[in-house]
Order: sequence, then C-alpha cells, then structure tokens
Amino acid sequence: MKRPGARILALWAAALLTVIAFAAAQAARNDQVHRETLYVFGTLVEIEIRGEQRDTALTATAAVGQVLQQLHRDWHAWRPGALNDLNAAIARGEAHAVDPRLAGILHEARRLSCESGGLFDPAIGALVALWGFHADTPPQGAPPSPESVAALVAARPRITDLHLDGTDIRSANPAVQLDLGGFAKGAALDLAAAELRARGIDNAVLNAGGDVNVLGTHGRRPWRVAIRDPFVWGAVAALSLRPGEVLYTSGNYERYFEHEGERFAHIIDPRTGYPVREIVSVSVLDTDGARADAAATALAVAGRADWARVAAAMGVSAVLMITDTGELLVTQAMLDRLDPAGEGFPDKVMVVDLPDAAPNPACDG
Repeated sequence: MKRPGARILALWAAALLTVIAFAAAQAARNDQVHRETLYVFGTLVEIEIRGEQRDTALTATAAVGQVLQQLHRDWHAWRPGALNDLNAAIARGEAHAVDPRLAGILHEARRLSCESGGLFDPAIGALVALWGFHADTPPQGAPPSPESVAALVAARPRITDLHLDGTDIRSANPAVQLDLGGFAKGAALDLAAAELRARGIDNAVLNAGGDVNVLGTHGRRPWRVAIRDPFVWGAVAALSLRPGEVLYTSGNYERYFEHEGERFAHIIDPRTGYPVREIVSVSVLDTDGARADAAATALAVAGRADWARVAAAMGVSAVLMITDTGELLVTQAMLDRLDPAGEGFPDKVMVVDLPDAAPNPACDG
C-alpha cells in the first residue's frame, strides 16, 4: 500500500488545524459572559447573557433595559404614568384609552384572577395603599383601622368589573384601583425574555430579586437556582431550570412591617382586606412568568386548606409552599425537581396531590 503523499498529509493537517481552531473559537464564544443590573419594580433585575459577542450582548441588554424601564413607568400604580392615569379615570367613572401592551396585560390579569377565584386580584390597589404597601419602602406605624378596611372590602373592587373594548377601558365599579404588583415582575420578565429571543439571544437569565426566567443553558450545564429559606439566611432547596422555564416566589419575609409585636405582610387577601398570615412562602415552577407570579400570590392567599384546588384551576403543577410552622407542602412535580440545600429536607414535608381541574370557559378572554 502506498503511503499518502506529502501534499495529502499537508491537506489533512490543515483541515485538522481548521477544526481545532473552530472548536477553540466556539469554546471561547461559549465562555463569554455579559451582565447588567437594573432597578425596576422595586427590586434589582440582573441580566446575564452567555455565549455572545460583547457588542451583541450590549445591544440586547440595552433593549431589555428600555423595555423594563418603560414598563416600570407605565405600570406603576401610584406615580405619574399610564396605569395611574387609568386609575384616575376609573375613579371619575370615565372610560380611558391605554396603549396595547397595558390593555393586553389587563386582559391577562383578568383571566388569571378569574382562574384563581379572585384570590389574585389586581383591583385592590386601594387596599394595598391603605396598608402602606404602595411604596418601595416598608410602611411605618400602626395598621389601618378595621372600619377603613371593612369599607374598602364592602366596595368589592374586582378586576372582573373592568370592561375592555380593545384599548378602551372602563369599570362598572369606581372603587377599582389597579395595582399590578402581584404579577408585574412575571409579566415584565416574560416581555424581556421575548425581546432577547427576538434579538437572537439563545442563553440568558433574567433574575428579579430571586424570581427567574431562563433562556437556553448556562454554558454546558442548566441554569441553577435556589429557593430561599424564609426563616434563616440561606436556601431550603435548589433546582436546575430547563430552557424556557421560570421560578417565582411570593413570601411575607421581605415586605412587611411590625406593630406591637405583630407582623403585617404585603400579600393582601381580597376577601378580608387583611394580610396573609398562615403561609410564609410559595414557589411556583412553570413556563410562564406572569402565571407563575400570579399563582404564587393566589396560593399564599388560598392557604393550606385550598391551595391545591387553586393551583389546579390556574394550571400550575410544580409548587412548594412553606407554612408559618416550617412545614413544607409540595407537589410531586416540584419534589421531583428539588435538591435539598443540606443533607436532606426537614421532617415536616408533605406531598400534596392536585385535583383534576376542568377549564373554566368564563375565564377565557
């Protein structure tokens, strides 16, 4: 057998070097990381993009920053902006035209509220303000009087009172005051993730104070996130997120105030007008940030007696709930994804089965 000639060997060597150079360049590209931090919706939002050239990543994060800052202005309930203008019109009993994005988010909020049985309801902005949770800083002083709370509850503000005709919005109930804080982060990060995808970004994470949307992977491994322990500094569990998944947590351990030894947290029960007490934290794993954010709020309001039914009605299956006694209530779908932060989960872990839930046609549209 004849040996290959020098020319053939040279061609093979050149081809091999090309492959090695391409692989090295690809590895270097995959290792590139770009990070930006913004302050919107009362929290720090961290954006991390992996595997893109610096100019591409800078352009993408700048675009996302513009989206989030605009939403922060438009959706803020108590500062000048689109939602504040709408609330003023509702209080006057007038119809008001809004931009298509705000109209779309109100449609989504109304559907999610319906699915939750009204336990998630962005129409209770007046109650949020009464308790002092409309600002970025915790309220001070005494809680509101029982009479003032009862008066607002008796007015029965509901987002289902809204009539949405395209971008024209009006309310049958002038007591409606919209506060999107119960799911604004989820809805905003969904739009930010869509902006990244539209710009060709394949691998990124958006982290808003522990609420997370992910695209693709973290290099050669999945994105890894932790669920905070609400009682001590640290995590109760961690999990790996698949491309397109989200993890959202609602809890009473950050936004609250204390008066005469009693704690009042920011999650308000629309039925009573009072803050939730029994549930310390609810985490929802899903593929839709707005739904996960709204569901985490609704399940905290539902409490341990009714949360499984509400979760099924809202279409979320992976849930971790932590009660005020330290008990972990978890669905099997969530437990299958969790890794304990220490040697194992605490003894107080209860797996809860979700009931079957038929779609509610009244909640469509």
